[in-house]
Amino acid sequence: MSSVTLIIALLASFFVCLVLTPAVILFARRRGIVDQPDGVKKLHKKPTPLLGGLAIFLSVNLVMLFYSWYRNDLIGDTIILKNIFGIFLGSCFLAVGGYLDDKYNLKPRYQILWPIAAVMSVIVCGIGIDAMTNPFGDGMVSLNNFDWTLFWYQGFPYKITLFADVFTFIWLMGMMYTTKLLDGVDGLVSGVTVIGATFIFLTALNKGEIIQYDVAMLALILIGVFIGFLVFNFNPASIFLGEGGSTMAGFLLGALSIVSGSKVGVTLMLLSIPILDFIWTIIRRVMENNSPFSTADRKHLHHRLLEAGFSQKQAVMFLYAIAVAFGCLVYFAQDFGWPLLGLFIVAVVVFMLILAYAYRTKIRENRRLTTIK
Repeated sequence: MSSVTLIIALLASFFVCLVLTPAVILFARRRGIVDQPDGVKKLHKKPTPLLGGLAIFLSVNLVMLFYSWYRNDLIGDTIILKNIFGIFLGSCFLAVGGYLDDKYNLKPRYQILWPIAAVMSVIVCGIGIDAMTNPFGDGMVSLNNFDWTLFWYQGFPYKITLFADVFTFIWLMGMMYTTKLLDGVDGLVSGVTVIGATFIFLTALNKGEIIQYDVAMLALILIGVFIGFLVFNFNPASIFLGEGGSTMAGFLLGALSIVSGSKVGVTLMLLSIPILDFIWTIIRRVMENNSPFSTADRKHLHHRLLEAGFSQKQAVMFLYAIAVAFGCLVYFAQDFGWPLLGLFIVAVVVFMLILAYAYRTKIRENRRLTTIK
């Protein structure tokens, strides 16, 4: 596969989303599917269309359809046709669920049904984590010790692999809810998805004994689509990702990291700060006797940065920089054989320092305001 083919795929993905997103904006306005500002949790100034997930779904799958069926560039040594179908089916569930939630504001117990259906779709279609890098050092940890073949179709087995399927389920659900909770500031999730897919693209072409052109192609499709969407989603946003888009970003990035065969650790480090914020949010809500899946609040890390005096654009650019820094760290750390556990400890320390800074700045500001009064 030539570099020209990859560049054309990137540009095609970008322009498809650039064309489809305004159409979705118009559709959302006519249907009245807009997010109304409230001055408390919702910081935007005017009613803003939702349904960003629909634009992402249409753009990604139209380009995937072209490059898997007509060009056959997406079907290679790593990705097979049933994997593409699993991603399509899973993203379809998220798009439908996102549309219903954006329009009718579903309760959390109904919202979660669509991500579960999406994960089950990709598992059935053969996307799973059979092995993972040993977080304590060299070697791999196998997850396919217990499997049962259900049936064969066109030379491929459809089977249940206990540990691999459970790990895949937890990984994808965690990724979707990480990006869902991260979606509190214009352009944050879209930009982080671009950064994540970029590092997976670089790793697919430059790390390992086999160059994964099909993985690189799929990564470029995500990069192009989310850059195209970011044109309308960056502050001040003309459209929001909505429920479908915020979960679809994590789903697509998580599925891409799995089909690539060995990029879960890369993605984990790229999103380490948002993942830690997600874990902290769950712990905090349980300690406050609230449901872990309760309605959104303003206690996430990006909200803390806003309270510490960052503007929305500054907070987004700061978190972009963190994602790029950790992406570079894990990308080059592979050459030195640094264990993933050690890198994640670094992420924990950085997260705690950012949180401590935000809290300290807020306390100082509160004291200043109290003194003035």
